Amino acid sequence: MKLNRRRFIEIGGTAAAVSLMPFGIARAQSDDIIRIGLITDMSGIYRDVSGPTSVACAQQAIDEFTVENPDIKVELLVADHQNKPDVGSTIIRRWFDQDGVDAIANVGNSAIALGAREVLADKDKVALITTAGSSDLTGKSCSPHIVHFAWDSWCLAHSTATATVGAGGDKWFFITADYAFGHAAENDATKFIKAAGGEVVGSVRYPYGSTADFSSFLLQAQSSGANVIGFANSGSELINCLKQAQEFGIPASGIRLTAMVGYITDVLGMGLPVAQGLTLTETFYWDLNDRTRAFMERIKPKLEEGVFPNMSQAGDYGSVLHYLKAVKELGVLEAKKSGRAVVDKMKEMPTDDDCFGKGSIRADGRKIHPAYLFEVKKPEESESRGDIYKLVATVPAEEAFRPIEEGGCSSI
Repeated sequence: MKLNRRRFIEIGGTAAAVSLMPFGIARAQSDDIIRIGLITDMSGIYRDVSGPTSVACAQQAIDEFTVENPDIKVELLVADHQNKPDVGSTIIRRWFDQDGVDAIANVGNSAIALGAREVLADKDKVALITTAGSSDLTGKSCSPHIVHFAWDSWCLAHSTATATVGAGGDKWFFITADYAFGHAAENDATKFIKAAGGEVVGSVRYPYGSTADFSSFLLQAQSSGANVIGFANSGSELINCLKQAQEFGIPASGIRLTAMVGYITDVLGMGLPVAQGLTLTETFYWDLNDRTRAFMERIKPKLEEGVFPNMSQAGDYGSVLHYLKAVKELGVLEAKKSGRAVVDKMKEMPTDDDCFGKGSIRADGRKIHPAYLFEVKKPEESESRGDIYKLVATVPAEEAFRPIEEGGCSSI
């Protein structure tokens, strides 16, 4: 990835992590520097859906902000949580206790994000969550220190399940990764399926990261009588599911395939011959409008050839940019004193960026903007590598996320 390595600090995902920066920078402390720690999957199964591209998007936000505000100094630290909650927790605590970090960003996965609430409150810091998808983060497990950007399991399930049932896909079988996000995605989708008049005829859960062979699960789904298979997983696991579904001829048999969370990065990874016809919801697509295309042009020099950011990675750009705008409004010293004050300021200020357009942040920390149901194009319909989606439906911002009164957030 084409990043200036002097502009951010990259830290490995172990308790004894060593900085890859020039000697002396990692431990440098200053009361007038805003430090953002981006903790993500840099080496595991979700590397492509977050990882280096998330770093690039966060850095893009910092670069754009500091060009306009050269008196505000910002550093970006990066760590690999290895998809292990204990590793993620250790990194976050060390960042707050030793490295002067003011806000953590990305924070994928849901277990790490949910587990960070106590330390965020204790240290009065900020979490800008994009890749972790559990809707509990703005529901029963909400926090006044958390902003949940880009998407969540309720948003994707609502958009995808309701539209699919309406199109005749009324008997579902779920293949679900057995962790917080997978559970939330399946549970949310099940509610919408039933509300729309459909039913769930079966499901199977597996420990995420445990297998690349989904054949037995797919055969269960195929023999269940379902006319839709819903995948409540992501990254390389979703890709393997879809590749194997094609090998078994499942789409050709008339069974629809739909992803509870799917990204452009997944589709590009598996190719259009495998992904064609798949339905999914994203809240960002690089070719959606003039503003998203302008963002793509700016971020492109920081990306590897042929990479297109997904909604989570775009969320890293949007959330970091809005956080820094709030820091500016408060003043750096005041922002460093209280993360909660920064989050309160973020909620007061309207959001506006080239990835998501105009929006807002609710009292429960939920970032609000439209969602888009897409269908993956057939190979012959695509004109270039990134040309992969047909827009099926737009869910307006006021309908795209769970109503605040239904979430059960206790901090509002």
